Parts: sequence; C-alpha cells; structure tokens
Amino acid sequence: MEPTLDALHNPFLRYFAATRPAFLSVTFVGCLLGLATAAYSGIPIGPALATATLFFALMAHAGANVINDYYDAISGCDAVNTERQFPFTGGSRFIQNGVLSQRATGIFGYALLAAVVPAGLWLTAVSASGLILIGLAGLVVGWSYSAPPLKLQSRGLGEFAITAGWLLVVVGSDFVQRHGFAFVPVAAGLGFALLVANVLYINQFPDVKADASAGKHTMVVRLGVAKARWGYVVIAALAYGWPLLMVLLGHLPKAAMIALLPAAASVAAARQLWSNAGQPAQLTPALKSTILAASLHGLVLAIVLATPWSRTI
Repeated sequence: MEPTLDALHNPFLRYFAATRPAFLSVTFVGCLLGLATAAYSGIPIGPALATATLFFALMAHAGANVINDYYDAISGCDAVNTERQFPFTGGSRFIQNGVLSQRATGIFGYALLAAVVPAGLWLTAVSASGLILIGLAGLVVGWSYSAPPLKLQSRGLGEFAITAGWLLVVVGSDFVQRHGFAFVPVAAGLGFALLVANVLYINQFPDVKADASAGKHTMVVRLGVAKARWGYVVIAALAYGWPLLMVLLGHLPKAAMIALLPAAASVAAARQLWSNAGQPAQLTPALKSTILAASLHGLVLAIVLATPWSRTI
C-alpha cells in the first residue's frame, strides 16, 4: 500500500518511512562486506567504529533516497507515473500523496546529507585522512545521481554512479578499520556494486514512459525496452565475472565461489525481463529477484571472507 498521511500521523515515523528504509538493506550488506574484507586481511574489527560507519553510511543512503524523491517531483516524472510498481519504482509517493510537501522533502534530504559531513570528519580523525576523499566522493555521487546540473541518471549515467557509490561503501567500510587503502575491498566489492546497479537498472523498465515524458533520459529510455534488456544481462555477467576473475588471480579465496550461487536469481530475473520488458505489471518478480541477488551475493561473500577457514582455501 502506498503511504498516506492518516497512516503516518506520527512525525518521526513519517520522516523515517520517507527514507525508504527497506531499500537501505543493500548499504547494510555493503558495509558488512567492507568489514569482512578487513577481517580477511587479518585486521581486528573495532565494534564502535564499525557501528558508526554503518550508521552514517545508512544515513547517507537515506539522504540520497529522499533527494531523489525531491528532484523526481520537480521533474514531474513521479506524478505522471501510472505504471509504477510500488514500492519498487515510481518513488516513495510521499510528495504525490500529500504525506510530505515538496519543500519539506528537499530540506529533509539535504539535512541528512549535511549531517553525514561532521560524522565523516570524525571518522577521518580516528582513521586516516584518505577517508575524507571516499566520503566526499560518496556524497557527490549520491547528490549528482538526481540533482542538477549533473543529473547523472537523466543522462543515462545512473548505472555508473550507482556502481561507484556502492563500491565506495565497501571500500570506505574497509578503510575505517584498515586505516588505509587496499585492493581487497575492490576485488570483493565491484561485483556487488554492479548487482546493486542492476537493481536501479531494472527499476527503470516500469518507469520508462513516465521518465521519457518528463525528459528523464535514463539508459532504458535511450535504448528502448527491447534493446535495454541486453543491458541487464551485460551488467549481471560483469557482476559475476569479476569475482570469478579475482578468485582466478588469487585476490579472493576459492571459497568466494559460493557467492556466485545468487546468479540463479539474476538468471530468473533476466528471463522474466526478457518476456515482460514492456509489461510493467508483470515485472515485480524480476524486481524482487534482482534485489535478492545483490543482497545474497554481498552477504554470502561477507560471511565467507569473515570466516577464518576461508583464508586457507
């Protein structure tokens, strides 16, 4: 059910729900994966730093979600979206259903992003100076995905932004524990980040008509739904091919191959997309399977890397 003011009369609950908390799970998994790469490298995990990293990463993602709703309301694409598959596509509907005003949504989104800045500076002070580069890059990606003048998603560059954003989540979570850069979080995180990008990519199919009418030229709008189906397959192939390559090159343990099992969910989603790309109402199973694939891949890989025996396999 879409949100209504009657159902969300409590202000705290209303603003919390506006962040789309269910979709913050991919950032939770990304942070766990970053902590796991640090543990795999033999670095003791500091619980307080890990908790702070997770909390502020979730706050940054929440801010990006709210900002996305704000700018989609300005463009008008959410208002004219009659083929949305809520809650996966078409925005949170908070503005369109009168739960929050457009102005309140914008203020809230920017407040969340602003609150991450002092937190990032504190984490930098207790970790290492390079973290400020990761945090700044993450904030820029989260903001520029939706906001002018860059509006990366509207220029067909949203998938690149999402991949970069969630790779930074993994790298940043590792960095806080390691106090420096390493290749291991890139080896473990890029495939996961690509699967998260595929979540955003497939979500564009039900929204394609609304996006096109509002001048939001996403990759799916630019390619058309028939050709755009190949994009999903290519992104998934790269996502699973990367960790396989990392295992073959010795950057990840052989046990990491277990994390390729969620490819079954991606294949199922691809088949559903291939048959129903132009039928938004039939795409919900594919949307769910794509989220499941990303979350399971990251979670399984995190468990493998955090397990001491994986270092010997």
